[in-house]
Amino acid sequence: MAAAAWPCACGESAPAPKLSPLAFQGPKPLPITPPSAARLNDAIERGVAFLLKKQNKDGSWGSARRTKGLNIYAPVPGAHHAFRSAVTGIVLSTLCEYAEGKKEESKALRKAIERGRKWMLKEMPRLRRATPDALYNVWGHGFGLQGLVRLRKRSASDRKTVKKIDDVIRGQLARLKRYETVAGGWCYYDFSIRTARPGGGSSSFTTATVLVALKEVQDAGFKIEERLIKRAMSAIHLQRKADFSYAYGEHLRYYPMYRINRPGGSLGRSQACNAALRIWHDPKVVDGVMKAWLNRLIARNLWLDIGRKRPIPHESWFAVAGYFFYFGHYYAARCIEMLPEKERAHFQEHLAHILIRLQEKDGSWWDYPLYDYHQPYGTGFAVMSLLRCRKTAPRSSNRPKPKSRPRNSTFA
Repeated sequence: MAAAAWPCACGESAPAPKLSPLAFQGPKPLPITPPSAARLNDAIERGVAFLLKKQNKDGSWGSARRTKGLNIYAPVPGAHHAFRSAVTGIVLSTLCEYAEGKKEESKALRKAIERGRKWMLKEMPRLRRATPDALYNVWGHGFGLQGLVRLRKRSASDRKTVKKIDDVIRGQLARLKRYETVAGGWCYYDFSIRTARPGGGSSSFTTATVLVALKEVQDAGFKIEERLIKRAMSAIHLQRKADFSYAYGEHLRYYPMYRINRPGGSLGRSQACNAALRIWHDPKVVDGVMKAWLNRLIARNLWLDIGRKRPIPHESWFAVAGYFFYFGHYYAARCIEMLPEKERAHFQEHLAHILIRLQEKDGSWWDYPLYDYHQPYGTGFAVMSLLRCRKTAPRSSNRPKPKSRPRNSTFA
């Protein structure tokens, strides 16, 4: 690999490092017949229609109303407030992105976004840690920030509304600083120490989610502490292997060949971690690495798909949990839009081919039965992924410019 200057997070330039050949190896997907533009657009429209229909009366999405024999550990009421905040942030991001590409918005779409915005401004400032061991609020802060940034852009001409949104954004940034782990990065459980400042190790994919959100907040004009970013990136680096699979969390990084840490178990996480590190200018996440892992996701998609809709977390091969499916594909779509435009079509076609065939009859997508949150978040992730698969109207690229545990916990 030729050495070239590449900006780091602090803006300094450094030679591009040499990477292991493992970073560029992996299976290649078989040829497909790409879905037509009409079929792609129809899937998006049906997904959006489902989200509009599924909105709660208070303007949010998701609830604790649907249960099963074994439910995710969720101490009330804080855990469900966190889940609802995260899911509402995801859906609002989806609707705002969808609306941005429309010449004319429907009344139902405008009303849904407005109701969602009111809920976010009222409820997000109340989002806190549920209990000493459950930090699901981190998901709410991360995905909530993404929704707030898009609402802010949408309301740019309304100074009063923008100020309200800005105040909530600053509050969420303060919460993320408060709930950063002692060693940097973020986690969603702290079963071992349960300190005010989380003492448990970070989770690679949780930290990646927050890093992506923080970059969007920075791009919107907010100042993000450099130390916060550096520590988070270091936390992910500690969990990265030479082939760019990532450990589930710091507590498993000393078991590199444990099933969930192997490539088949990292299919969903690697997309999120690669996307997060790339937008913060990690010199190792080059195009070749992202393409290798996009090809892995497509060619070995069955390893994620086998876990889809299974009711128990991590019961599938490679300990894959169902809720990694649409999460992983969404961040894969984010990786695709960071590639040079001429290299995106192959991956866009395959991603659309995977997602469209999985759409339910009611227009939704879902991968894990999580109370009543799974259909809104699954549909939101899928629609945002498909929006990035449109070739005729490419989105603005995020391509960086060179310069004791409950048995029903989620693999804690």
